[in-house]
Amino acid sequence: MNIREGLQMDMNDVATELVAGCREGRAAENLDKLYAPDAVSVEAVDNGNGRESVGVEAIRGKHAWWGENFEVHSGSVSDPMPHGDNKFAVIFEMDATMKATGERSQMKEVGVYTVTDGKISHEEFFYGS
Repeated sequence: MNIREGLQMDMNDVATELVAGCREGRAAENLDKLYAPDAVSVEAVDNGNGRESVGVEAIRGKHAWWGENFEVHSGSVSDPMPHGDNKFAVIFEMDATMKATGERSQMKEVGVYTVTDGKISHEEFFYGS
């Protein structure tokens, strides 16, 4: 779906583009396009930097940390699942190896996103131990 420059995206547009970006390797590019500058990201556990990241630059740092620490062999991203007018969820599955230990594992997480004024304002991730 092409969104004309200058028009605010609705929740479905944001959800569709987030999923497409993840599938096509444009997740980093989409941070500036889809996220509010003061967006909040909350992880299920503390991976050494706290559970909460505030601001798109902090979220960009989380993405960089992931890339530096994991080799992803394969992955999938579900279609978005809308909830009302401003929330959606996505299921992420991946087969990845932690570079430092060589431990390979299969991971599954659910991301729940809140969209405010056409941008992701909050994301929260849920996964099993």
